Amino acid sequence: MVDHSAEVNGVVCSVPTAIAVTSSDLVLPPHDRQTPPAVVQPQETLEASLFGMHALIEQHGYVIVLHSASDESAATRRLHTVRSVLESDRIALLGVDLPPLGLALLAQQLRQLSVCDFSPGVLASSVRLLAHYIYAGALLGSVAKLDRVPVTLKSHAKSWVPGAQFAVLANPRPQLVRLHAADPEPLAGPEFGTRLLVAQGPQPPSDWVTATLATAWQVQGSLPVPLPEGSTRWWGTGKLVEFAAGLSDVSVLYQLVSSVRRETCHWCGLELIGDRCGFCAAPLREPEPTAGPVRAALPRGAT
Repeated sequence: MVDHSAEVNGVVCSVPTAIAVTSSDLVLPPHDRQTPPAVVQPQETLEASLFGMHALIEQHGYVIVLHSASDESAATRRLHTVRSVLESDRIALLGVDLPPLGLALLAQQLRQLSVCDFSPGVLASSVRLLAHYIYAGALLGSVAKLDRVPVTLKSHAKSWVPGAQFAVLANPRPQLVRLHAADPEPLAGPEFGTRLLVAQGPQPPSDWVTATLATAWQVQGSLPVPLPEGSTRWWGTGKLVEFAAGLSDVSVLYQLVSSVRRETCHWCGLELIGDRCGFCAAPLREPEPTAGPVRAALPRGAT
């Protein structure tokens, strides 16, 4: 048997769980040589998807597929069909409420952690934890069709003004700021070191993200990446620069996940962190209430 174990920044690693995304433009370049590639599922036909998913299970044991929580496309429906036909409990289909570039960053972080000594259940259930530490947003030329973040009527009206620009944060807390206002409020950023991914849309280039925002957030570096195909639909406009900031050091990611208490899923038996299993979606069973101290009954008339 081939030994696939390795060591990444002092972290002992083993055979990786397969990480999949629903389109190739969500596969970011590997952060380092140890980061395994992501796979794309589903494929163009149901037959190809079944064959590909079965091969992934045979090779990796478990498969974690990330997709947009709001996506009800044929691709997402095919994923559920594949899992149903294969009758496999080794496929985790995880809908994530992140913009496309944030979802791509999350997939990259899972790819980094997949070679570490986490069980598939811990890796799958860490998705919600990792997503909380991703700051995903965009610089938009219009918010007229934006329905992912609360937009006031005033902002809608300002959106029609030529040259208007809005800085929008979708995760972890929604925020919308109109730039070039008299006293624009800062866009809330992370309080920890991050790397910034920047995807420029088909519009006149803007350096606000790489200059102003990157400086305000004190990022440890920025990387230009292609704009995911679904970004225009997600943000409601093609006039955008999408960005996502998150942890990039695998040792820090490892410490974050390993610091959370592990439990055992009462339904499928896999390890998990948090309150829900990533594979079977069963909630964490509440501990049985402990009986209170037994109080002796007083004799009648006693005080």
